[in-house]
Amino acid sequence: MPATPTPASAAAQPRNPLHGLTLEAILNQLVAHYGWAELGQRIPVRCFTSEPSVASSLKFLRKTPWARDKVESLYLFMLREVRRAAAPGSRA
Repeated sequence: MPATPTPASAAAQPRNPLHGLTLEAILNQLVAHYGWAELGQRIPVRCFTSEPSVASSLKFLRKTPWARDKVESLYLFMLREVRRAAAPGSRA
């Protein structure tokens, strides 16, 4: 898989917000938005609650498909949350 999406591959999935993002980028954005404590509450896995780090979390998430699915789902939820808060007329 190429590190950066080519124009043809980007055009193939224009509405997929995960397309072209690395797991590390997704995790860093979640940590920046929620912090480790809230991330550990939302997805209760030890790599988020006990001495969390990006490196240990990536190692676990790459080996555990169900946890990776939860992280990707939370990322999509966060994007919707951010869009709603930024929408004109929102009552955030």
